[in-house]
Amino acid sequence: MRCETLTMQEFRYWETDRVGRGMERWRRERPDIDCSGKAIVGRILHLHDIILRATDKALAKHGLKYPTYAVLATLRVNGEPYSMSPSELLATMLLTSGGLSNLLRRMEKDGLIERFADKRDGRGVVVKLTQKGVNLADASMADHAATERELCASLTQDIQSQTAQALSLMVTSADRK
Repeated sequence: MRCETLTMQEFRYWETDRVGRGMERWRRERPDIDCSGKAIVGRILHLHDIILRATDKALAKHGLKYPTYAVLATLRVNGEPYSMSPSELLATMLLTSGGLSNLLRRMEKDGLIERFADKRDGRGVVVKLTQKGVNLADASMADHAATERELCASLTQDIQSQTAQALSLMVTSADRK
């Protein structure tokens, strides 16, 4: 995937992407509705699909899809002993508790993680990477990071920084509601 870098002056988004074209149709057919939120939210939703396809393509050579990779990478970057409780994992990921439970069950069956009783709390569980899980995380993390950089390559460093700040502000504001 090769992205062309354009300046904002060169880029006419309202003519270039499907969201901009859709907004023009909204304005024509329903001028009574302010659809300005689609300029950001619609693009984020569309970009979500693009990002997942690109990420899954990069991870396929490791036999992974993004949800499994996300658990592996989250545990790996947590540091030795590469373990967390399911609730700690859930707080860092975009999965439901049921989705995470099913994913952890499959990962344990595949030998990527082990689950133990939490010694601090007899009722709790700790999820820990196996050596196979550590090796797979280490092998796939560079490819994932390279894909993310490629996806951002069409933006100048200044625009990347502004976008990251703006998205962080949106996430933080939405999380407070």
